[in-house]
Amino acid sequence: MTNPFKQRPVAASDVDRELLEQGISRANIPALLMVLYQMTGEEKWLNEPYAPKRSPGLDDNDSGQLPDAIQNEIRLAVHNAIDAWLDGKELAIPRPSNARLAEMLTVAMTEHVPEEYGDIIAAGMEYDAEAHADTAVASDKTAIVIGGGVSGICAGIELQKLGIPYTLFEKNEDFGGTWFENKYPGCGVDTPSLTYTFSCRPNDWSMYFPLRDEIESYLLDTAKQFELYENAQFGTHVDEARWNDATGKWDVSITTPEGQSEVHSADYLFSAVGILNIPKYPRIEGLAEFAGDVYHTSRWPDGADLAGKRVAVIGNGASGMQVAPAIADEVESLTLFARSKQWAAPFPQFRKKIPEGVRYLMQVVPLYRAWLEQRLSWTFNDRVHGTLFRDPEWAYPERAVNEINDGHRRAFTRYVEEQLQDRPELIEHVLPDYPPFAKRMLLDNGWFRTIKKENVTLIPEHLAKVDGNTLYSSSGRTVEADVIILATGFQTTNVLGSYDIIGREGQVLREKWGEDDAAAYLGTLVPGFPNFFILLGPNVGAGHGGSMIRNIENQMHFAGEVVLSASGRGAQTVEVRDDVYENYLRRIDEAHEKLVWTHPGTENWYRNSKGRVVAITPWRNDAFWRMTRKPDESDLEFGEQGASSRATAKAG
Repeated sequence: MTNPFKQRPVAASDVDRELLEQGISRANIPALLMVLYQMTGEEKWLNEPYAPKRSPGLDDNDSGQLPDAIQNEIRLAVHNAIDAWLDGKELAIPRPSNARLAEMLTVAMTEHVPEEYGDIIAAGMEYDAEAHADTAVASDKTAIVIGGGVSGICAGIELQKLGIPYTLFEKNEDFGGTWFENKYPGCGVDTPSLTYTFSCRPNDWSMYFPLRDEIESYLLDTAKQFELYENAQFGTHVDEARWNDATGKWDVSITTPEGQSEVHSADYLFSAVGILNIPKYPRIEGLAEFAGDVYHTSRWPDGADLAGKRVAVIGNGASGMQVAPAIADEVESLTLFARSKQWAAPFPQFRKKIPEGVRYLMQVVPLYRAWLEQRLSWTFNDRVHGTLFRDPEWAYPERAVNEINDGHRRAFTRYVEEQLQDRPELIEHVLPDYPPFAKRMLLDNGWFRTIKKENVTLIPEHLAKVDGNTLYSSSGRTVEADVIILATGFQTTNVLGSYDIIGREGQVLREKWGEDDAAAYLGTLVPGFPNFFILLGPNVGAGHGGSMIRNIENQMHFAGEVVLSASGRGAQTVEVRDDVYENYLRRIDEAHEKLVWTHPGTENWYRNSKGRVVAITPWRNDAFWRMTRKPDESDLEFGEQGASSRATAKAG
């Protein structure tokens, strides 16, 4: 077993001891205890009186709810243990077993973490560095990647590891995808920075939850570090990808920046366009004739000036809740058309910078960073998953799906009431009537404070009509506006809707799926579309929370293993079997029917027009991680060299 924490990234003689001590003095106590246990091997640090207590709030529990004297004792012991480690002393417990890792996280989180979760902890801490199969990919194989966002960057990095030459087509002028396109005020991520990071490239983040500019810089720097620019063509629109059965390759039709049409061919095709790339524009009477400016949050114009203007924001999902607080103080008036009600959790780390000393501690002692990340991963990824199942015996299904979910409702309700105690008339307009987590839980980055401002008006209705500069709500209320901001999100169920994919025998993928009913095995493979891989495809996003980067990395690892399986067999093509695909869809749908987001009467962007959940996964993150480690070759069909029709060789 490998030990990624054996090497010391900073020589002891080069360590800034004062800055390191500052970091230890402000570091997270539960994470420090895990470091201390591994450095010293002393069991006492996992037990009373040192074991952390549960935090009454939703913060990071930095103090562990321990008395100051105990905290000071822990920090002093950590200081001494790190000094000894820097001077050459090895970790007393360099590699805890996976079961022990789960036990340690249970102590750090002050709640039960399942034993099997230790597998993904070990993977996240890179104890079991995964290597691809020994089989080499045939040297003449090539690939095309469509999209240069997070998924495209993941694909490029993995293809380079596999030694597969590729070309990446991106419609924008640079890498970044969602973070290149979304530039609206207040734009940022709602998962912790340590989890919103490529596994292969840790980053020295300045904030616990970074804003858009820092995220984009990180993505561009990653692309540069891995030399992805050498394979990328920007300003290039993909019009169609068509399987050529005669050549056993994909023919991809593009429009170049100069407007020329070209066709490029490759053995493998990776669609990395994601689900947050086609803006959703509402159908509002008169909107096209509005006398002022209309901005969709994902198409924010450079140099937009809202100072002193009358602004209306349509929508109060994630982007609406971010943009409204960011602009409220500069506009003359702000009207919020918020027809839907959203649950929003307290956000104590909103725009909070990571102390310089703590950042330095993470650089000098990667083991601390690793444990801090594991705590955040559990909190924001899988902590609530087990509480989201619909209990058929629960007596109050109109307000919650089970007893624990009802406890969440009470806690979040108290928070809303506390925030609006001086404006109680607003509570009925914002307090949801559906169970918590039936829609993606938002973080309160000042939304409730914003709607109380004197220049802000909340209209709990939809915008029904626009006439000149006058906006009409569904009940007939009117307001004057100079600017309309559409915070209306994306066409999340229109997967791969930006170009046509034509598989075997001329089958069009959008026709196979229907208008909004996308599906794929592990969100990645579709029968009839050989050598084709979808990243961040159907049922891959995490409705219960978490970083999409991890699931994309899981998918790309799986795709690489599938390619290696095909190469090892000398096969020209590989695809998932029909029955395996259909069985997986059935399992997905059955699992979703047990969860909160299919609660009767609930609307969310996860579901299509038929009510089927298309966008998110029902699986816990460690379950999806296991599913994507290694393909079962009996689930796949392989086509031999020169085959002219459906794959002829079944695995097994």
